Amino acid sequence: MNTDSAPHAKTVHRPLGSQAHRLLEVASAFLKLGLISFGGPVAHLGYLRAEFVERRRWLPDTDYSDLVALCQFLPGPASSQTVFALGSLRAGWFGGILASLCFTLPSAIAMILFGYGVAALGDLQRAGWLHGLKLAAVAVVAQAVWGMGRNLCPDRQRLTIAGIAAALLSFFPHALVQVGVILAGGVAGWGLYRKSVTGTAAAGRADWRHHLVAGAILAVFFALLALLPVLATATGSKPLAVFDSFYRAGSLVFGGGHVILPLLRAEVVPTGWVSDDVFLAGYGAAQAVPGPLFTFAGYLGTTIPLGMRPWLGGAWCLLAIFLPAWLLIAGALPFWRQLRAKMWAQAALRGANAAVVGILLAALYNPVWIAGVLNARDAAFAVAAFGLLHWWKTPPWLVVLLAAAAGQWVLI
Repeated sequence: MNTDSAPHAKTVHRPLGSQAHRLLEVASAFLKLGLISFGGPVAHLGYLRAEFVERRRWLPDTDYSDLVALCQFLPGPASSQTVFALGSLRAGWFGGILASLCFTLPSAIAMILFGYGVAALGDLQRAGWLHGLKLAAVAVVAQAVWGMGRNLCPDRQRLTIAGIAAALLSFFPHALVQVGVILAGGVAGWGLYRKSVTGTAAAGRADWRHHLVAGAILAVFFALLALLPVLATATGSKPLAVFDSFYRAGSLVFGGGHVILPLLRAEVVPTGWVSDDVFLAGYGAAQAVPGPLFTFAGYLGTTIPLGMRPWLGGAWCLLAIFLPAWLLIAGALPFWRQLRAKMWAQAALRGANAAVVGILLAALYNPVWIAGVLNARDAAFAVAAFGLLHWWKTPPWLVVLLAAAAGQWVLI
């Protein structure tokens, strides 16, 4: 790992010790966080700062802010990418992979087990608890739209980008349209803000050797993005087609874990791999477990028939959706100091983030609202659940459990 051109832990106040000791330290620290990190990606970033900046002093606040800025700039789950970056800076790239595995394992196991339970139940059409989970999903996505809209669309220009993106996705709900909307938002942001923003950091010292390795890693990322669909079509392999779909979704998600909802749905529901009921049940349950929302992929892989043991299908989809994040952060970290000093990058990111808000707003209507809210009573319950989350700061897992119980015994 390049420690000249990337944020680094130069102010660590205690000796690192042997590599084995560092790996053990990484594993124990991130496994603990994986068990307690409820509340979504923003909360995860807070947990990580408290643990590694304030308590363990692995790196200073300025370097941590650099890492977070990089992970928000790249597609993929920002909190999971920050985990990988922190592990890499502490114990090399293997440390990054170990940190990711330990942080993800608790929620991945929980979601795979939930997938087994849903498969055993069979027909979910009349499941009251499932209806409650759908209403919980309405509240969770609405909260995400509200929070992201306030942070990422503070002016009329970005609100307009978000509105146009939501309108386009409402008429053309396709994964490729989502990608085009994000790219168009980036171009619009560049045109609107390139003269009004400044870089946030001075460019770091370049190291061509580390940049060469990083470039090769990024080449692997793009090669997989281009070749996987060709291989899946040529071989007719369903596991390869599923891997391609989840890899593509993990490669194109901007703005946090909730944005994976429309991308994944566009990949797995129209193809008939899972039903809308099964999809939304897993998305609702994912709010009740700690760790990254992307472990929703483990649930989907468990419920999609792939000709292998269900838990292996879950692991297969988890690898596919997290692999892009690992490749991107490992490849981009050495270049970040140079990139974030560029005004055009900051301007483009403003527009792309506004487009992401629009994508999530469209998803709030279809499928989340349409599938969950069937009458005025459902609408009232969804509003109440939103109030618990947003104004009363009730833990998401508790809101999910209350919604499931209400669906089973009240909203029937």
